[in-house]
Amino acid sequence: MTDSRQTERRDLSAGVLASSIADGATLLGRVGDDDVMLARSGDEFFAVGAHCTHYRGPLAEGLIVDKTVRCPWHHACFSLETGEALRAPALDPIACWRVERTGDLVTVREKVTPVAPKPLSGAQPSSMLIVGGGAAGLAAADMLRRRGYDGRVVIVSADVDPPVDRPNLSKDYLAGEAQEDWIPLWPAGLYTERRVELLLGSPVASIDARAHTIRLENGSEHEFGALLLATGADPVRLPIPGGDGPTVRYLRSFADSRSIVERAQEATRVVVVGASFIGLEVAASLRTRGLSVDVVAPEQQPLERLMGTEIGQFIRSVHESHGVVFHLGQTVASISGRTVTLSGGSTLDADLVVVGVGVRPTVALAERSGLTVDRGIVVNECLETNVPGIFAAGDVARWPDPHSGERMRIEHWVLAERQGQVAALNMLGERKRFDAVPFFWSQHFDVTIRYVGHAEKWDGIEVVGSLDARDASVSFVRDGRVTAVATVGRDRTCLEAELALEKTEETGRR
Repeated sequence: MTDSRQTERRDLSAGVLASSIADGATLLGRVGDDDVMLARSGDEFFAVGAHCTHYRGPLAEGLIVDKTVRCPWHHACFSLETGEALRAPALDPIACWRVERTGDLVTVREKVTPVAPKPLSGAQPSSMLIVGGGAAGLAAADMLRRRGYDGRVVIVSADVDPPVDRPNLSKDYLAGEAQEDWIPLWPAGLYTERRVELLLGSPVASIDARAHTIRLENGSEHEFGALLLATGADPVRLPIPGGDGPTVRYLRSFADSRSIVERAQEATRVVVVGASFIGLEVAASLRTRGLSVDVVAPEQQPLERLMGTEIGQFIRSVHESHGVVFHLGQTVASISGRTVTLSGGSTLDADLVVVGVGVRPTVALAERSGLTVDRGIVVNECLETNVPGIFAAGDVARWPDPHSGERMRIEHWVLAERQGQVAALNMLGERKRFDAVPFFWSQHFDVTIRYVGHAEKWDGIEVVGSLDARDASVSFVRDGRVTAVATVGRDRTCLEAELALEKTEETGRR
């Protein structure tokens, strides 16, 4: 049966007047049964698939930049010429169609067959070994194969599950709105197809940089030509009586999220410890399941330290409108059975306690192996450690950020994937500088915050629009310069802010 939407969209194979599409504009239409976006960049026209391959975001609502299109939802970027996914979180390409122009008439013709990657020329590392089965690790493996690397690629992970879509663990999956088979980043068969070996449940004991080998805790050894450390971070544990009791859960892995879901199915009352992004997303997800949710945190407003009072008050009101109860300016003193005692002396009843009070980078392996560590694994602008041939990416890496001029470590999913991609290119010898503007999104019931840049401190906050109306952009300003922008209901504004931050950094380099 034909999709009724297709009858409402223009048949691009019948032709469109070039003069009707402005530079940087798009037109959503169809070619046969496919949704196709026609885009103009300068005097050139491109026809590509209309949906992002990450979460099927509407590319026609995105931003055209230098023969690329950026998705408005999660800022994936695709080449309009080839369809290649240039920036995570999308890893798969979009389809392309041939475009023909005759005078002022632009016509979309047949779909173009993707070009297979050419084998790399010159000497390459004999094998690529990736320690860590998260966002950075999988994105690196994917990029190695996309660039035509033909040697052995191995992902060694302490987790028992293959790499998963971690943002979903505190969002849709925890809320019961995403099926379990949606969570793996790759279907099982794709590892075989792309010849990526997975060693799961395999913690690494040591690295011998001179011998180019790693030794697993089970005693086995594996050689590498180049090595990527993407070990991520571990949740901070509560140093209180009962902090690891039977009702307490921490969230990092797929197994952690499944454990919370299992416990939530028998619970009625939940206490969430922490009012940062993980804690609040957990609170929203469990409240969506119908559980009674109390949030305990030392701040005066949720997210206040990360996003300021204005957004903190807004997000608090969103949660409270859905029945979440906050206990702010307090910490948890102890947990005993179903009783959670707060620092002020009051108690809360809880069948389940979920702790989200931050993470610490997993650096023990790097320290034992002689790598430079300073609140993370220290890397240069190409994400290489002090030992040539060993790279680090993701939550564990501390790199020189060109936008702030400071060395930093950021725990963002998309950033981790993009670092994994750049690290892979540099493992192949490209010497590419990592200069991406950080981006993340956070979901709270029916409200999504999108955030670009990085602002640990600010002199002022400028709000344009209305947060209460869910239509606003919030700029964080330091020394007269915008360092980060958060948006609610203004996805294109967030894309434009990302581009502006990129151009600011480019101008500073000249």
